[in-house]
Amino acid sequence: MTRGGLVTRHRSAGDSPGFLLWRVTNTWQAAQRAALAPLGLTHVQFVLLASLTYTAADGPITQRRLAEHAAADPMMTSQVLRVLEGRGLVRRDPHPTDARARALSVTPEGRTLANRANAAVEACDDAFFSALGDDLAAFTRALGRLSSRGAGARQEQAGAPKGSVDPDPDAVKNPDAVTHPDPAPPAGGPVNGRDSSAPQPGTNRSPRERRR
Repeated sequence: MTRGGLVTRHRSAGDSPGFLLWRVTNTWQAAQRAALAPLGLTHVQFVLLASLTYTAADGPITQRRLAEHAAADPMMTSQVLRVLEGRGLVRRDPHPTDARARALSVTPEGRTLANRANAAVEACDDAFFSALGDDLAAFTRALGRLSSRGAGARQEQAGAPKGSVDPDPDAVKNPDAVTHPDPAPPAGGPVNGRDSSAPQPGTNRSPRERRR
C-alpha cells in the first residue's frame, strides 16, 4: 500500500517494529546521556569503560575482544580508549606476546567511575523500563534473541578468527577528533545492546550497547 508518497506494507508507522525500535532507542539514549552527564562520560565512553571493567576482571584483554563484547566499531573503540587513557581511566600497555597489540586494563580510578556510572545507568533503566511492568522479562528475552543474531552477523563480517590478536590501530591520525562520540542506532538494529549479551553495561550482569 502507499502512505503519502511512501510505498510500505505497514498501515502506519506504529505498525513498523523497526521504526518503533528507532524511536524507543533514541528516547532511551537521551535518558542515558542525561544520567551520565554529571559524571563527565558520554554514552559510548561509559559502554567501553564498563565493558572493559567487566571483561578485564581476570586480567588485561585485547582491543579486539573489547570491541566484540561491546559490539563497537574497532576504530571508534581505539579513539575512545585514547580519550579514556588520557583521563587516567584505562591503561594500554604492550601486549606480552604480540608487539602489534595492546593489553587493556582499567585503573583504580576507572573502576570507581565505571561503578558509579553503572549505578546511574541501572537507575535510569529501572525508571525507563518500568512502563513494561510484568512484560519486562519477555522483552529482555526478545532483545537477547535479536542481540544474538546481531553478534553472529558481526563475526561473519569481521572475517577474523575469534580470539585473534588485533594490531593497535595507531594509524588514527587524530584520536582526539572523537572525544564525545555518541552513535545513533539504525532503525532496524537491536537496542542491545547498549551494550546486552553477557551482563551488560546497564546492569551489573553484563555490559551492553551497540554502535550501529
